Amino acid sequence: MRQEAYDVVVIGGGAAGLSGALVLARSRRTVLVVDSGEPRNAPADHMHNYLGYDGRPPAELLAAGRAEIAKYGAEFVTATAEHAERDDDGFVVTLNDNSRVRAKRLLVTTGLVDELPDIPGLAQRWGRDVAHCPYCHGWEVRDKRIGVLVSSPMAFHSTQMWRQLSPHVLYLLNGGAAPAPEQAEQLAARGIPVVAGRIGSVQVDNDQITGVRLEDGTEIALDAIAVGPRFVARSALLESLGLKAADFEMNGAVLGSHIPAEPNGATAVPGVWVAGNVTNLGATVAVAAAAAQATGAMINMDLITAENKEAVAAYRHRAATMFTQEAWEERYRSRGIVWSGRPNPQLVLEAADLPAGRALDVGAGEGADAVWLAEHGWQVTAADISSVALTRAAGHATTAGAAVAEKITFSHTDLRTAPPAEQSYDLVSAQFMHLPPDERRELWAHLAAAVAPGGTLLIVGHHPSDLVTTAGRFHFPDMLFTAEEVAAGLDASAWDVVAAEARPRQATDPDGRDITVHDAVLVARRR
Repeated sequence: MRQEAYDVVVIGGGAAGLSGALVLARSRRTVLVVDSGEPRNAPADHMHNYLGYDGRPPAELLAAGRAEIAKYGAEFVTATAEHAERDDDGFVVTLNDNSRVRAKRLLVTTGLVDELPDIPGLAQRWGRDVAHCPYCHGWEVRDKRIGVLVSSPMAFHSTQMWRQLSPHVLYLLNGGAAPAPEQAEQLAARGIPVVAGRIGSVQVDNDQITGVRLEDGTEIALDAIAVGPRFVARSALLESLGLKAADFEMNGAVLGSHIPAEPNGATAVPGVWVAGNVTNLGATVAVAAAAAQATGAMINMDLITAENKEAVAAYRHRAATMFTQEAWEERYRSRGIVWSGRPNPQLVLEAADLPAGRALDVGAGEGADAVWLAEHGWQVTAADISSVALTRAAGHATTAGAAVAEKITFSHTDLRTAPPAEQSYDLVSAQFMHLPPDERRELWAHLAAAVAPGGTLLIVGHHPSDLVTTAGRFHFPDMLFTAEEVAAGLDASAWDVVAAEARPRQATDPDGRDITVHDAVLVARRR
């Protein structure tokens, strides 16, 4: 079953659509290809000038392309995309079975329709011995009698190319105006007869063109007919998005209609891209595929740009709100247990041999550090911005016993705005208190001021080097710090820095692998 929303919906499953889908699927985009199963070159038995596929059936290329793309997770549906409209998240495409799919971006490669002159018998031979492109079909009719039907402004130009392939070329005016004198001279110089009469029908015998019959009954023997169709872009879906088809000009001549686009495939409607014959009427299979490959890459970059913008906005919002009381309350409410329940190892290491006194546990959380300190004789003020966390911490203390619980005072406060009393504590411990730089430095100053003479300041955080490990640290680089940075903020005349270092510690990453992380550890004594 196909999903309802995709990064890109590709509409049209010919060479262009599949080429664009391949680039996008290999870039890990979710892709749906919507194809009606009516490729422009379906009447042709073979295709040419596609390196590696020259002379092979067009359907063979499409089958191979589908198989390749499916390996990368792209999905396919046989349907006609009838209507598209923009919504808040991108586009909604309605298919002919009334189902709807959503896409962040659209790549439309619906191709074109060849409108042939209304000559009885001509359309039935299209793609066989009635052809339009000397590069696509010329080799197969080399040295044969080729009638070039003057049905396009490019007829005289193409006649010169057909003459390159055969000395037996005729210029069929089909009742139209005679060539200008300069053109007539060139035709004569190349030995190209001009047939003026209007054509009544194409003559066929034994499944092969034998010539044309003029309205006056004259029969002109031919083996093939070269015709310049009017190329009309399949633009109905695009027009439902407000994109109107425009005249397509080549060498000053209007050859049909197409959807205008930038060279990279971007249209005037942001998020809608085109490639192949729907925009470039002269594109061969190889050119259409190459253009769509480039367009697919541009769509991927367009999505990346949008994703970066969204990520930055979310990043800024999170940075601005993640340390509010509301954010911390929700963080604790949303999980039964946030922390391990074990005291932080650097606190245990540094405080184990200190004489017990008054301790301030900054960001006490669920109380593991406060309980450990109380168990070791400290009178503890456990401060936290979250009332939910402090309730859990109080429960932890009660479980540890009355002798422990009575040594802990729980303080629901934000020390950034309500600093602790100066020189009131023998130990101030801040474990993994990560804040934006300015807030962090201001808090450190408050904490340092709260240490009594002879007391210890212990600040521990995740070292910036952890970001390049698989530890899964929250990726706010400016909120990480080194111990040297903390030490630099202390008055050297008032403090002895006992340790300012990155201490290695064994840990387990989110995937269960044993890794080494580093704690930024600052230990300082007030003189």
